[in-house]
Amino acid sequence: MKKLAVPALAMVLAAAGCTVNLDLLGRPELEEVVLVKSRAREKILVVDVRGMIASADLGSPLDREGDIVSQVYTRLRKAGDDGLVRAVILKLDTPGGEVTASDILYREILRFKERTGLPVVGLMMGVAASGGYYVSAACDTVVAHPSTITGSIGVISVFPGIAGLFAKVGVEMRVIKSGSLKDAGSPFRGMSPEEQGIFEAIVNEMYEDFLKVVHGRRKEALSLDELRRLADGRVYTGLQALEHKLVDSVGYFDDALAAARRLAGLKEARVVAYPRHPRRQNNPYAVLAGEPGLFPEKTGWIEALPQLRAGFFYLWLPEVKSD
Repeated sequence: MKKLAVPALAMVLAAAGCTVNLDLLGRPELEEVVLVKSRAREKILVVDVRGMIASADLGSPLDREGDIVSQVYTRLRKAGDDGLVRAVILKLDTPGGEVTASDILYREILRFKERTGLPVVGLMMGVAASGGYYVSAACDTVVAHPSTITGSIGVISVFPGIAGLFAKVGVEMRVIKSGSLKDAGSPFRGMSPEEQGIFEAIVNEMYEDFLKVVHGRRKEALSLDELRRLADGRVYTGLQALEHKLVDSVGYFDDALAAARRLAGLKEARVVAYPRHPRRQNNPYAVLAGEPGLFPEKTGWIEALPQLRAGFFYLWLPEVKSD
């Protein structure tokens, strides 16, 4: 089957209501591409953490290779099997996402470091906020661009409410439940003070977990009280984050690369990546994409907002108003 025919065939099958197995349609496996050439055999791998950190794929099944956690996990596993990979640069461009998904990603990076002994350098791009900042705490050193938006340390809980809309159109939702709190957080009615207190307790617990993770990484530079004053949910530029000791340095890709070489004890190294479509990533600033763009990718919180469900998020979500 010709490669050019695969996306078209996948679209036709999906439109017909068929389940599409992209692997059977010839989706290529991860391939190594060189982003920065060198005569050295040793490699430094660039891994993208881009878009909403979620346990569900926010894009079309025809244009994405899976959720962001599985994307990073697959690349780290492949890097661990390659004896020539000596360091990883984690390129962060994300407003954060789900609490659990962010924590899983953080833990997987720690496990990778423990298993391989390889250093991981965090490189913050345009946005590395909330869950993105949480993930960066697993890195050995963090480089932010001067204009990076980071911080937003905290938790936000989203519970959409449509009771007013239903009342206007004359729709009533009847709920039969086994206990008074079984439908706590329901979008079909207002939230009681008791329910709000329960959810606030969960938010506070998750917030304290966030602080523990960050303080564990920054305790030599910041006391817990100092961190708590900084962690009121606000965002910082890269320069402000450096001033407040929330990142290790301000710079660009070359600075992150120099840090990775230093931590790995290398004078020179090839810089590589593992895209599924090698022709779409041929330099350090090219965006890693899973599949060709049959549908627009939903990588930012604005695009993903309709898919936000009730839950708890390490997420920079400035347009959500709270009481």
